[in-house]
Amino acid sequence: MPLSVVFILITVMIDAMGLGLIIPVMPALIQEVTGGPLANAALWGGVLTTVFAVMQFLFGPLVGNLSDRYGRRPVLLITLAVMAADYLVMAVAGSIWLLLAGRVVGGITAATQSTATAYMADISKPGEKAQNFGLIGAAFGLGFVIGPLIGGALGEFGTRAPFYAAAALAAANGVLGYVVLTETVTDRIRRRFDWRRANPLAAFRALNLLPGIGRGLLIYFLYQVAFFVYPAVWAYFGEARFGWDPGMIGLSLALFGIMMAIVQGWLIRRILRRLGERGTVIYGLVFDLFAFTALAFVTSGTLALILTPLAALGAVITPALQGILSQAVPDDRQGELQGVMTSVSAVAMIVSPMLMTSVFAAATHPGATLSFPGAPFLLSTALIAVALAVFLRRDRPAPA
Repeated sequence: MPLSVVFILITVMIDAMGLGLIIPVMPALIQEVTGGPLANAALWGGVLTTVFAVMQFLFGPLVGNLSDRYGRRPVLLITLAVMAADYLVMAVAGSIWLLLAGRVVGGITAATQSTATAYMADISKPGEKAQNFGLIGAAFGLGFVIGPLIGGALGEFGTRAPFYAAAALAAANGVLGYVVLTETVTDRIRRRFDWRRANPLAAFRALNLLPGIGRGLLIYFLYQVAFFVYPAVWAYFGEARFGWDPGMIGLSLALFGIMMAIVQGWLIRRILRRLGERGTVIYGLVFDLFAFTALAFVTSGTLALILTPLAALGAVITPALQGILSQAVPDDRQGELQGVMTSVSAVAMIVSPMLMTSVFAAATHPGATLSFPGAPFLLSTALIAVALAVFLRRDRPAPA
């Protein structure tokens, strides 16, 4: 495997580590800077995630178009450098407003995974794209394994320690990329930068003219809204339902990440050979219907730890959808596609945290008629059902 590909996978893994490092301490950190209860911390957590996602939505297509014009290498290296600085700002933040500012900057520069995916598309044959996108997902899963474990352990030394660790990881990875990363955007696929297509709405309109792209992006959006229930409420859900501390929350996320890495890095190749890309998407959506429903009603912490890694068996959806969509666009628009998918994912991140944390807060507030921490997972079940219906719907034949 070329060193540049190794760097791409390490980049995604460290991105996930940076996210996973801070998840176990976010409830305590928000309560520390606001002085409010857990329910209010969950709402603020939704606000921070939403602001981050708004910036991703606005700037994702811009970054994707820039990488189609100027290359993947400069985009990746610059965003890694700013990411390291952003984590340092959050490490010293003494108010919720400084945390908010940190999320604004972080959202603008959160282009590493989409650019890494475009890089993987550049070097992949059409029939290999879905399984290579699975490697990206596997690297993310491995990072999500390591990150929460380290974050939970570092959280014992204070709520700030994980942020310093995340900054150091991003900086070290940027140095590695400067040494080993090669450029894949050649003159053959380099595309002229156009400001008119550097905003999310214009980029979406341009891609939507291609057959199947609009429906695929809608399914991707619905799945992302449902899937983001994990980062949005898992820490709060674990504390409210099972009384878990940051260490146990980190362990549960690590179990999920281990299985996600196995599914996307190894199992998906076998599923794709057996079911094809369309069948793989159907399998993943059906599986998630049962997984989210089970998590909504589980009351045993031990059973939850067993269900958590099993829930990752549905993680084949994203790479399979990415493979379908990537094959539908030409080589010189892979960055644009990944930028639009970043924006779609960002819209889901805007909608999902606010939606899921609001449902969680309403279902767990001291004045609630019925305490039901699993309510957000039932909402995810409904969204997956809609996504499956859209995916299975056949196009009507055009009139003669």
